[in-house]
Amino acid sequence: MYPIIIDFGEVSIFGFEFHLAIYSFGLMLVLAFYACYFFLNYDLKQLGYDEKLSSDIIFWAAVGGVLGAKIYYLLENLDKVINSYDPLSMIFSGAGLVFLGGLAGAVIFVSFILKKNQVPWLKFANIIAPLIFLGYAIGRIGCFLVGDDYGIPSSLPWAMSFPEGIPPTTMNTFINYYPWIDVSKYTTEILTVHPTQIYEAIVCFLFFVVLWYYRHSSVLKHKLFFIYLVMAGLERFLIEFLRTNEKYFLEIFSGAQLISIILIIIGTYFIKNPLRDNPSEFV
Repeated sequence: MYPIIIDFGEVSIFGFEFHLAIYSFGLMLVLAFYACYFFLNYDLKQLGYDEKLSSDIIFWAAVGGVLGAKIYYLLENLDKVINSYDPLSMIFSGAGLVFLGGLAGAVIFVSFILKKNQVPWLKFANIIAPLIFLGYAIGRIGCFLVGDDYGIPSSLPWAMSFPEGIPPTTMNTFINYYPWIDVSKYTTEILTVHPTQIYEAIVCFLFFVVLWYYRHSSVLKHKLFFIYLVMAGLERFLIEFLRTNEKYFLEIFSGAQLISIILIIIGTYFIKNPLRDNPSEFV
């Protein structure tokens, strides 16, 4: 685990003292957005669009993504926020960024930018679709580096422990934070868990490569966003079985899995029923 890449210690500038460090999760977020900007700008230049449009889309996707992720997290953990002795720390902390909420927030904010620039929504959704996988894969590496969003306990050879994770993978953590997970068969205080962050990073990077490769396909390029919804929904639905999230629906499925099913249904419907009433909008 490397939560901090470089620690500069206490720094004083113009009489103000503060702790300066480069945090791995923040660095990965920056890399994710810059990587997406690079590929998006490349494609938009080929289509004759101004570079500013690329930067606007990525910037507002970042803003909407962070806000949406935080709002989703707070709603999902509303009881903890209300009962917390310091609710403001939960609201304004850097923790608790849920991807499904981030996806919704990013789509909303980017939609406003596309409308402002009077460019076709679906055409750009198809262009951006592969890049969502790329950004997500890089972001998951950041989660791995800080020991966040890991999976349930496991004894598999590649299972890992995060003794200083957020929270740490200790017996006490699972008893207090994840009481719905049975850890009775484990005897050690530090537990090894599924490194689900790496699972998702690998799968989503491969999905990015596939969608990026087929982005000019005459058969698929008009459906990439909906193909993304199906692939992302399926990936998240399956990985949730190894995640620590509570399975409160029929005691089998988590909230994220229910949303994933909705994404799969929407994506499948529009793949079979393409939005091509006005073809010029999407070429």
